[in-house]
Amino acid sequence: MVKIYSISVLVAPPSQPSTVLATASDLSQFSFYQKGSVAEFLAFFGRTVVDRTPQGQRHSVQENNYTAHVYNRGGAEQLAAVIITDQEYPVRPAFSLLTKILDEFIAKFPQSSFSNSSSISFPEIQIYVSKYQDPTQADKIMQVQQELDETKIILHKTIESVLERGEKLETLVDRSQALSAQSKMFYKTAKKQNDCCVVM
Repeated sequence: MVKIYSISVLVAPPSQPSTVLATASDLSQFSFYQKGSVAEFLAFFGRTVVDRTPQGQRHSVQENNYTAHVYNRGGAEQLAAVIITDQEYPVRPAFSLLTKILDEFIAKFPQSSFSNSSSISFPEIQIYVSKYQDPTQADKIMQVQQELDETKIILHKTIESVLERGEKLETLVDRSQALSAQSKMFYKTAKKQNDCCVVM
């Protein structure tokens, strides 16, 4: 089933950690007890991929059942957006949606407001999470497709290909203070369950 789990807009200065400016998610398919851990993991996954995506590029990174599509626009604003979906969500509508969200965000908020993320209210992002669960809705914004065709999209099969040499996602998860013990356990359990079964 095609699903959007979360969308975030971040300020992503080069060689510095990114900061979330606006985010929204749909975790309705998870139980009450799992939602907090899943939300933490998705935020961590999204920030990790954004931090490792060079300015002016788009990346798609698959990890377990999730795919993070990232557009690091860069430029004067140094903005990036990430949409985390299941693996069935089509790439083209995901990147078109990210471009549309960044355009609207830049039009609504001056760069000077980025330093105080708590003052930013962007409720439109929750509407996008709901409306674009059906990727055919995103196809209506394909005027941006020309820009997408001019930019190289890099698809990485796993997040390991984005991480620096010798770095493993498990090591980052273990070292991260941004994740609670419950979120780390969720990641390890999900990875173990996905590794145990092979579908032929």
